[in-house]
Amino acid sequence: QVLHGFVILLMFWSDRQEQRHFNRSAQCKMMPLDFVFVIDSSRSIRPSDYEKVKTFIINLLQFLDVGQDATRVGLLQYGSVVQNEFSLNTYRTKKEVERAVKNMVHLATGTMTGLALQYTMDTAFKEEEGARPEELLIPRIAMVVTDGRPQDEVEEVAAQARQAGIQIFAIGVGRVDMNTLKAIGSEPHSEHVHLVANFSQMETLISVFQSKLCGAEDICAETVDHGCEHLCVSTNGSYVCKCFEGFTLAEDQKSCKNCNSGVIDVVFIIDGSKSLGPANFELVKQFVNTIVDAFDVSRKGTHVGLIQYSTKVRTEFTLDQFSSARDVKQAVSQVQYMGRGSLTGSALRHMFQTSFSPQEGARANVQRVSIVFTDGRSQDDVSEWAAKAKESGITIYALGIGKAVEQELREIASEPIEKHLFYTEGFEKMGEITDKLKDILQISLTRKVQLLENQVTHK
Repeated sequence: QVLHGFVILLMFWSDRQEQRHFNRSAQCKMMPLDFVFVIDSSRSIRPSDYEKVKTFIINLLQFLDVGQDATRVGLLQYGSVVQNEFSLNTYRTKKEVERAVKNMVHLATGTMTGLALQYTMDTAFKEEEGARPEELLIPRIAMVVTDGRPQDEVEEVAAQARQAGIQIFAIGVGRVDMNTLKAIGSEPHSEHVHLVANFSQMETLISVFQSKLCGAEDICAETVDHGCEHLCVSTNGSYVCKCFEGFTLAEDQKSCKNCNSGVIDVVFIIDGSKSLGPANFELVKQFVNTIVDAFDVSRKGTHVGLIQYSTKVRTEFTLDQFSSARDVKQAVSQVQYMGRGSLTGSALRHMFQTSFSPQEGARANVQRVSIVFTDGRSQDDVSEWAAKAKESGITIYALGIGKAVEQELREIASEPIEKHLFYTEGFEKMGEITDKLKDILQISLTRKVQLLENQVTHK
C-alpha cells in the first residue's frame, strides 16, 4: 500500500511537472499582436476537415496571450462571400474566442480569397474594428488558411495588404498551387508560406508557429541600452530602430534626422473632359507646374505622379518616373488633352488602387497627397473611392472651377473641408487657388514636422 501510494504521488508530481512545462511554453512572453484568422470555408472542405481547421485555431490560441492590452484576435471566414465571425475588439478573453470558434458554421460555397484579403485590409484591421493605432507599432498579422485555387485575383490585393503593414502567413492544404500561396504570403516565403498534404497534418504546424510567436518577444522592453533615439521595434529575437514619420534613420542606425518638411508623394488628378476645352486644359497644366515649383522634387525629396481622366483614366507618369522638378514640368507640358467625358470616380479608384502602389513608386512612411482638379459634375460616383483613399491615409485636396458640384467636392476633400476644398467660378482666377493651395501645403507640412519634433523632445 505504501508503494502504491508512492507511485500515485509520483504520477501526480509528473503530471504537474508536465503541466508546468506546458504552461511555460503556452504562456511564453511575447509582444502584443493584432491577429486575424482568414479561413477558407468553401464547399470543397468536408465537414470533418472543417472541424480540424477549428481545432487547429483553438490549439494555436493556446500560445497567444489574449487580452485587451495583450494580443487581440479576430476571425473571418469566406466562401463566395466574406463573413466576419468576430472582430479584434469583440472578445477580451481566450475562452470567449475559443467558444466563438467552436460555434462557427461551415459556409460551403465558393472560394473568393481575393475578396477576403480585400476585407481583411479594408475592414478587419481598422481601428473601428479594434486594431490599435499604427503609431503604436503593434504587429498586424493575418493567417490565411485555404484548400483550393481562388476564384478571383489575389496577387494585387495581397501586395496592397502587405504594403499597408499586414504580415501575412499563408497556409495551404492539399492540392493548393504554391505560386498562389507565395502571392499571398509575406517575405521571406520560407517563414510565411506553408503547405501540408491534408487537414490532419495542420497540427504539425502548431510547433512551427509556437516558436515564431514565442520568438516575438519584446526585446525592446528588456534591452535597456538599445540606444534608439525615437522607436525600438522587436524583430525575431532582436530589434531595429525606427523613426517617426518625417524623420529618417541616420548612418548609425540609431539616431534620427529631420527630413525636408516638403517630402511627400503627391499625385495630381486632372480633368481632361471636353467641357474644359484645349485652352483651359493648358491653364490646368500651368497650374500643376506652379504647384510643382513649391516642392523639393528629388530622389530623396518629393515625388510627383500625374493621371488624367475623361471617359477613361490614363497614367501620364508615375511617382518613380522623374527625380527633378524640371523633368516633371517638362512631362506635364507634353500631356495631351483627352477631351471626352468625366468619370472622376474612376480616376479616384485608379489613384487609390494603382498610383500609390509600390509598383508605381509609392514609398513607405512618406505622406501621401492627391490633388484632384475638376470643372464639372462627374458621370459616376465619387464618394466610395474617395472615402477608401482617405481611410488609407491619403490626404486629398479638391479643386473645382466653374460648373464643379460643391457636394462632390466635399465628398472628395479630406477633413477639415475648409482646408482641403478650393473653388473659383472661372479659369481667370486660378492664380488665387494656386497661391492658397501652396500656402496650405507648406503650413500643413511644416506643422507636421514641428509636431514630430515635439514628440521627440517630450518622449
